[in-house]
Amino acid sequence: MAAMQRIALLAFPGIRAFDVAVITEVWGVDRTDRGVPPFELRRCGEGRAPVAMPGGLTLSPDRGLGWVRTADLVVVPGLEDHTARTPEPVLAALRRAHGAGVPVAALCGGAFTLAEAGLLDGRRAITHWNLTGLLRERHPAVTVEPDALFVEDGGIWTSAGVAAGIDLCLHLVRMAHGAEVAATIARSMVTAPFRTGGQAQFIERPTPPANRDADALADVRERALRNLHEPLTVALLAGWAGMSPRSFARHFASTTGTTPLRWLLVQRLAAAQKLLERTDLPMPEVARRAGFGSEVTMRQHFATHLGTSPRDYRAAFSARPSGTTATTATTATTATTAADAKAAEAAEPATGPTAHTAGSSPIAR
Repeated sequence: MAAMQRIALLAFPGIRAFDVAVITEVWGVDRTDRGVPPFELRRCGEGRAPVAMPGGLTLSPDRGLGWVRTADLVVVPGLEDHTARTPEPVLAALRRAHGAGVPVAALCGGAFTLAEAGLLDGRRAITHWNLTGLLRERHPAVTVEPDALFVEDGGIWTSAGVAAGIDLCLHLVRMAHGAEVAATIARSMVTAPFRTGGQAQFIERPTPPANRDADALADVRERALRNLHEPLTVALLAGWAGMSPRSFARHFASTTGTTPLRWLLVQRLAAAQKLLERTDLPMPEVARRAGFGSEVTMRQHFATHLGTSPRDYRAAFSARPSGTTATTATTATTATTAADAKAAEAAEPATGPTAHTAGSSPIAR
């Protein structure tokens, strides 16, 4: 497939303005001056008449539904009324696009539109946690995931509610264009650049009281990010927090929605991606600096969680300017990685491995 640059936003009555804004912010803003590829985002509808959205807003299509089949990606916004019927021409356009091999993604309640089109029959899908029961009831042929931010099955992506739509959109950008491009867009949006799919949709106590334990966990995460190259264990992290390993693991999961080891793995994958994109360091050195210990271990984790190898990742996404020395590029990498990590921590801690099956993504690398 060609790189994912032609994006079709399906416009039909009842779609949520928030999801339209997210799609537009990710793919509809020109950031080519910051190294982001040029995207062509088109609003595709039955005609050119404005489409009504909740809250008195309207959206004007600039392309017909026929354009959907020519896109590199089709994105379906969520709905305000999840029991409303989607216009048949919209459903037909979705079926044609999927039949032509175009990846399709739905944000939040957009899963109901995909299910209505029959695209989710026999597939795994997710929606807002408050709507999973309704999705199961109305579309029993769909395997509704109980708890994830986003999932992929057979070239069809679905996401949980509201902010999870941002996570999915940034993940799709990262899969197609690399971690640095996704991080650049995330920085513009002032959001976490690396929050992957296999996380609980919500945490029972997302904002812990201001106390010693909460402050200690934040300090531990920051210290761990500065020392990813070291062998880090739960016992060591617990010692930094002044807790027993069992108590630390319990507090960590209740605060971040994932385990300490899964959190560390995701941070190391992110660090390795940045090093591969920005430097020409040899693979063993990349593995060491990212904390994998060996190139073999790093290669195994890349295959499992990213569906590619470190060498193929570097070949696809290396953005280091020609003539830049490894030392200079590495210094920039370290500084920017620390800044990105602080931004991610401020927004929401990054978490566990992606929910989609490794290597199954149809998005081109």
